Amino acid sequence: MIEVRELTKHFRVHRREPGLRAALRSLVRREHHTVRAVDQVSFTIPEGEMVGFLGPNGAGKTTTLKCLTGLLHPTAGTVRVLGHVPHHREPAFLRRISLVMGQRNALFWDLPAADAFEVNRAIYGLAPAPYRSALDELVVLLGLEPLLGKQVRVLSLGERMRCELAGALLHRPDVVFLDEPTLGLDVNGQAAVRAFLRDYNARHGATILLTSHYMGDVTALARRVLVIDRATLRFDGDLTALVEAHSPHRLVRVTLREAVPARTWTGLGEVSDVDGAVVTLMVPRTETAAIAARLLTTLPVEDVAIEDPPVEDIIRAVFADA
Repeated sequence: MIEVRELTKHFRVHRREPGLRAALRSLVRREHHTVRAVDQVSFTIPEGEMVGFLGPNGAGKTTTLKCLTGLLHPTAGTVRVLGHVPHHREPAFLRRISLVMGQRNALFWDLPAADAFEVNRAIYGLAPAPYRSALDELVVLLGLEPLLGKQVRVLSLGERMRCELAGALLHRPDVVFLDEPTLGLDVNGQAAVRAFLRDYNARHGATILLTSHYMGDVTALARRVLVIDRATLRFDGDLTALVEAHSPHRLVRVTLREAVPARTWTGLGEVSDVDGAVVTLMVPRTETAAIAARLLTTLPVEDVAIEDPPVEDIIRAVFADA
């Protein structure tokens, strides 16, 4: 569904020093430098897969999405989505994709949500019956019934984001690009959007590429992740493999019935946190089972929990390695 080969996008940016003298000089002689937004990125995504696209601000995520949707022309490399070259902007291509950006408003600001959806129906030339069927499904899945009569401008951020998703999916696209779809939403709003995306992917087999700074979005929705940093793709693979590759340790959280001397933990791992009777150890991944067994047999243990470090920490480690 998505094929990217050596995708490169550079921007030529004007640069000048601050101050009046530099401003006057720039009128006759401008200095430019090249910004490498995306540099030789390659990946493929098969039909029906939901993939997380991770990276810090300025890493190249949004630029990549804009190249995939045809909003930007690549400097070099090839991109094909649904068999089309995106920047040709063919109607047959545009009818089968959708782009949702959490930082941009796509619905008409002054119209009630229901009328804004009607505008999208006209743009895509949807017949009344398929449109009504798709709208009814989206209204139920996203809980939009109370919002249909409200102007888009008066909706809260969470309400608007749900309406934006509905408007982008009315034409049942085969490929959906999501750029920070839960940006600014509270915990309940994030959970609602994640549940909807899982259901939509399962119902319609849509291919989804998701960027997000909320690791909860990625861990809840995607098994495979792409990690980009400084315009270069650093990792492409299973999220579990990413955890194992960049986190050689696991966390063993021990709850004790009584306090023990500090020297007790020698040889059992590195103590990373102590909270009363709860001690958290960082232990080598390959020794986790043996150390947990030793703790249970030698200490007054009430409970033991073994878990991986937070995914946010692992992603930071990936960037640090890069």
